Amino acid sequence: MLELATLGLLLREPLHGYRLKQQIEQFMSGCISVNYGAIYPLLKRLEEQGAISVLVEGVDGGQTRKVYRITELGRERWKKEMLEHPHESWVHARSRFMIKFFFFSSLEPKERLKLLEHRLMVCRLRLESQEMEPLPSDPYQTAAWQRYTAFIESEIQWLTEQLARGQTSITQTVSG
Repeated sequence: MLELATLGLLLREPLHGYRLKQQIEQFMSGCISVNYGAIYPLLKRLEEQGAISVLVEGVDGGQTRKVYRITELGRERWKKEMLEHPHESWVHARSRFMIKFFFFSSLEPKERLKLLEHRLMVCRLRLESQEMEPLPSDPYQTAAWQRYTAFIESEIQWLTEQLARGQTSITQTVSG
């Protein structure tokens, strides 16, 4: 997820490491957390793999800083990761989807719809599975269970609204 977020942010604009970390924390703190111990090894690995390039620029006082830019290979890699549906835990899948959603404007409308439809299907299946289980006898577990069910229902409603908005956008583009 950190790689997807990093490449997505660099797709928007070149950034130095500290600013990249700030933007991840600001825009995606509900999905992932990042520390310098994770971001700089990732940037080095992405550079070695050719997904990003580095420009060293001077700053006040004769110091330098590295500015990271996404390459064409990095763009292709980002797009591939955006469109895939990996098998992963429910929590991980939700976080990954929200990171993808943050970058939806960089996708084609039909690609966005496909991702929304897939996420909606996954949520509906999760809700069906949840509803088939008996409620726990413990009142606190029952309350947590109900909260979780309400959360899934809320996500389904939100996804349905996003899907309708996306379909309307495509229809207007085609007819306009």
